[in-house]
Amino acid sequence: MKILVVDDDDMNLQMAQFILEKELPNDEIICVNSGFKCIERLQKREEFDLILLDVQMPRLDGIKTLETIRAHQMWKNIPVAFLTASADKGTVVKASELKVSDYIKKPFTPMDLTARVKKILEVRKKEKEREMKKTMAEMDNLMADLQNLGE
Repeated sequence: MKILVVDDDDMNLQMAQFILEKELPNDEIICVNSGFKCIERLQKREEFDLILLDVQMPRLDGIKTLETIRAHQMWKNIPVAFLTASADKGTVVKASELKVSDYIKKPFTPMDLTARVKKILEVRKKEKEREMKKTMAEMDNLMADLQNLGE
């Protein structure tokens, strides 16, 4: 699985990367320090299974970044968890409207971060398996239709 961590604080990025690489050694962890760089990575058609997104960042904050993600057809279903030091009511309401997957309170503990990320990735994995089964069934139907045309 591939995780994008977005935070303007280098210490938070380093901590998250260290914890996730240690606890999820088979997953790819990519870190960027702004909402702009997050969107830039998505525009390069990189596929992420989870985005951990800081709420409070200069210029393009977490809410605006998430609005951009949810507005794009190709990105709208990527799970996003907010990394936040405090969740004011307005942020919680807006995040809920934008279908945020979870809130991870900063400073996070290794155990809490890992448990929440694993939970989101497990759901994501099941969704991808369902999508794959659906695609395979559609391909089987298409092949059967093609065979019927050839008879």
